[in-house]
Amino acid sequence: MLRKIRVIAAVICFALITCLFLDFTGILHVWFGWLVKIQLIPAILAVNVIILLILTACTLAFGRIYCSVICPLGVLQDGIPNLSGRRKGKKNRFRYSQAISWLRYGILALFVVGLVAGISIIVSLLDPYAAYGRIANNLFASLYGLGNNLLASFEKSIDSYLFYPTEVWIKSGVVLGIAIVALALVSILAWKNGRTYCNMICPVGTMLGFLSRFSFYHPTFDEEKCTKCGLCEKACKASCIDSKNLTIDRSRCVTCFNCIEKCKFNAMNYAPSIIRAEKTDPAIQQPDGERTKGMERAGFLSIIGSLAVVNTVKAQQLQMDGGLADIEDKKVPHRHTPVVPPGAKGAGHMKQHCTACQLCVSACPNEILRPSTKLSTFMQPEMSFERGYCRPECVECSKVCPTSAIQEITTADKTAIAIGQAVWIKDNCVVNTEKLACTACERHCPTKAITLIPVHPETQQEESPAGFPGRRRSPELKYPVIDKELCIGCGACEYLCPARPFSAIYVEGNVRHHTV
Repeated sequence: MLRKIRVIAAVICFALITCLFLDFTGILHVWFGWLVKIQLIPAILAVNVIILLILTACTLAFGRIYCSVICPLGVLQDGIPNLSGRRKGKKNRFRYSQAISWLRYGILALFVVGLVAGISIIVSLLDPYAAYGRIANNLFASLYGLGNNLLASFEKSIDSYLFYPTEVWIKSGVVLGIAIVALALVSILAWKNGRTYCNMICPVGTMLGFLSRFSFYHPTFDEEKCTKCGLCEKACKASCIDSKNLTIDRSRCVTCFNCIEKCKFNAMNYAPSIIRAEKTDPAIQQPDGERTKGMERAGFLSIIGSLAVVNTVKAQQLQMDGGLADIEDKKVPHRHTPVVPPGAKGAGHMKQHCTACQLCVSACPNEILRPSTKLSTFMQPEMSFERGYCRPECVECSKVCPTSAIQEITTADKTAIAIGQAVWIKDNCVVNTEKLACTACERHCPTKAITLIPVHPETQQEESPAGFPGRRRSPELKYPVIDKELCIGCGACEYLCPARPFSAIYVEGNVRHHTV
């Protein structure tokens, strides 16, 4: 019964979290967005003390139920061996193995260094929630989009519009490759050895494993009933049960209840007991047990210390509309400073808090957020305006961010936040290159930060523009002038500029956002 309850809860959490990355309407985030905010690393980066206390209390009370129910990558690992077992006819094929403590705590120490030092690429690659987010956003979302478009096409053929088509596009080939590699690595390890990734690589698993050694409830042996048949050991995907010596490495146990279900003699129980580390934790019985305990304490204290270096703020949720037609054949300009979303406070705050889970990229209705390929901010979101611009009424990315790397803002807040500065390139402007009158940037600027002034008469030529025989030069040619005090860097001017392949006006990001 315990296993069935755990499986049902895990499937529901996994399905809802996956749907958050697939939903391009923004509806599900209103109801189930809290599921990504209770993930451990996002909660640490957001300094969400309530969530951290709840997860810690649950682990100390019941063991690593976070890894088997809440973590989407953990649930994915749990399902893959089941598929493998059914295919081969060998569902119970695991065996006990000793923990490789130096590897577990070495990776945890590396993760803590990345967290404290602000090395975002280390945090992004090792955070299990972010790893699953990239898999869902780059792989599952593409398949979901293709399926949606097939249904939309079919519905249209019968004059029904229950589904509507959406464009499926690859936002970053590099991030797609990393998502494929991550899925392959996790799948192979889970296929062959069950929870290997959880208990050897994942820093969250190691962190919670330290706490779970002291959990009040945990699986235990009834030595009087146990026949040492080994069924519990073969069913343990974490490889933490030694049926010969009747010991369980509780730091690796994910509380999946497989062992209890498989025991035919009711010799396995999930019940409270007096903590006896020398009996239940074989890691301490090893010759280097004292050193292992020291490593565990040091790793845990490092995590606690890392909480002091991050800061964030909570705000409210709002909805938005979105969607603009695409303009093709635009090339991305070189920006010295990336443009990050309103609410991120600036590039430094984004780098320090973002885990590159790609949830904001999935949720952006205007398709302007995409993963960065720069090493310093690798896979973190940044703005590019070839497919749209940051509409003043849209605050979707701030609503879904679980780490508050993008803090929640209102539409009123957004219109007053300068995330960048428009820059005009005279050599690209059609007024200069084609001698054509153009007012696109002025007409579409939502803050009226662009004003057109007449071109100096000496610079105007009398001949017809090249490529337009018979067309007269406009007598009212004007160049744009940008008011830096009003520009908020929304990108409307860059997106709607008719110049090709590079816009004549582009947005340079502000290192620190400020109000106008």
